[in-house]
Amino acid sequence: MSSELTMSVWHEKHLRAATRAAGVALWSWNVDTDAITMDERAYDLWEVSKDEQNITFEILSQNIHPADLERVRSAFAATRAVIGAYEIDFRILSGTDIRWISARGQGDDADIADRIMFGIFLDVTQRKQAEEANELLAGEMSHRVKNLLQIATALTQITSPRPHQPADGLGTGPGSCPPRTGPQERSDASG
Repeated sequence: MSSELTMSVWHEKHLRAATRAAGVALWSWNVDTDAITMDERAYDLWEVSKDEQNITFEILSQNIHPADLERVRSAFAATRAVIGAYEIDFRILSGTDIRWISARGQGDDADIADRIMFGIFLDVTQRKQAEEANELLAGEMSHRVKNLLQIATALTQITSPRPHQPADGLGTGPGSCPPRTGPQERSDASG
């Protein structure tokens, strides 16, 4: 009875509601024709016209950040050789903004059906921005700690006695001033 109840919960409308709530975009890729089919969320994510029915990697690659394009192209070509799950994060250009996308799927033709592979796209921009902010903060903190340590080291060097300098601070080495003489000694020395 329990398994019947569980199975009846997962209707297509429920799965669509769950993927929509999670911001998941669905895609499929025909490994023979290179045709990519996407759901409405994926069209919005990639900012591709919904009138465009012949989606290929080359069409999507027009939106991929130039610095990430070759890495993504190589990963896309290698997905069938990957054993198990794969994931790649990359940037896409969205007008003047940059968004981070995570493409995930199953490699090595696992779960392939009629020469079609399936996967998802996730917009991970907020996560990547938080990671970048944390890295920037960690770098700034490291820089400040190093500066404080340099100041502490310099102060220690200034205030600690040197090997050629007695504890009273009067130097006896080259370039040090001779000890002061009192007024009596000076008058005796001059006269």
